[in-house]
Amino acid sequence: MQHMEHYIGIMSGTSLDGIDAVLVATNGREITLKASTSAPIEPALRERLLALASGDAVTAREWGELDVALGQAYAEVTLQLLDETGMTAGDVCAIGCHGQTVWHQPDAALPFSLQLGDGNRLAALTGITTITDFRRKDMALGGQGAPLVPAFHQQVLSHPQRLRVVANIGGIANISVLMPGRPVLGYDVGPGNMLMDAWCRRHTGAPFDKDAALGRRGKVLPALLNSLLSEPWLALPAPKSTGRELFNEAWLNTHLTGEEAVADVQATLAELTATALVQQLSALPAGELLVCGGGGHNPLLMARLTALLPRWRVATTTEAGVNMDAMEAMAFAWLAYQTLHSLPGNLPAATGASRPAVLGAIHFPD
Repeated sequence: MQHMEHYIGIMSGTSLDGIDAVLVATNGREITLKASTSAPIEPALRERLLALASGDAVTAREWGELDVALGQAYAEVTLQLLDETGMTAGDVCAIGCHGQTVWHQPDAALPFSLQLGDGNRLAALTGITTITDFRRKDMALGGQGAPLVPAFHQQVLSHPQRLRVVANIGGIANISVLMPGRPVLGYDVGPGNMLMDAWCRRHTGAPFDKDAALGRRGKVLPALLNSLLSEPWLALPAPKSTGRELFNEAWLNTHLTGEEAVADVQATLAELTATALVQQLSALPAGELLVCGGGGHNPLLMARLTALLPRWRVATTTEAGVNMDAMEAMAFAWLAYQTLHSLPGNLPAATGASRPAVLGAIHFPD
């Protein structure tokens, strides 16, 4: 077996519900989760990031401060992980840090995807080589810059005889279609937890609908669901990607009359996430749907996926051997391995780039 190296992966997703960090051992083909930890994003920082990602204007000073504050936060969770595991900086080859996406516009005249989180500060404070800015090389080659996780899903969850679709339900939901003998397909399919979290936060103060307590009290509103599903982006062909720039509270408000019960809207938003995902599977033979991300903890969402896919086996990636909560952070640890070994990290069939490419910017600690 090729020598296993240690990498750290850091992920803070579109929902801004916290920072996840993992320690993995990998040789590029096999990958083992050794440890994981997480930390909340400080509330004031979270609110500033939410405002920025929703399109609020900020000064250059505020922009720079947010970049540094995130770099500091990522460094703190990395040092926390090292302390919890007894590892030292010298034991780790590199950190792969996704950064916090604050704007993503892949289809504009000047396409770009922007993640904050100062990689130089992260490298300097931890003493570990840090790789960031994974998306923009793919976009420079004509791709969407997202999703990048399908390459990792292919590595860890492909089955030689069985169709598997991995549904990563974070703030946005994306799928990876792993069909034996076929190129991997992967793309965003619509809102994941983002709208459910925002609605729950607005009406209960809680950051998310724990155990779907709110959603399970409501009923799906067919007129609202049909209005939400009429969003033109949902009907676009792949490759495609999206984010908070489109699916935000302002977008939701345009579909509401103001007469809806709070719990009914929550139930309808769960149905929107499930339906938008299931619609993308209608042309496929029945297989396995493996869910990762926060959506895997939502019993209402999982029940609706199961009901809408009666011929499929619906489960979590944890049941298939890859921790559903650590999946994305593990993916960026693996992408760091790819970059450090001058190997491509993107799948052009998923992102639409003109060719495979080595991704990311490398920040050395010295």
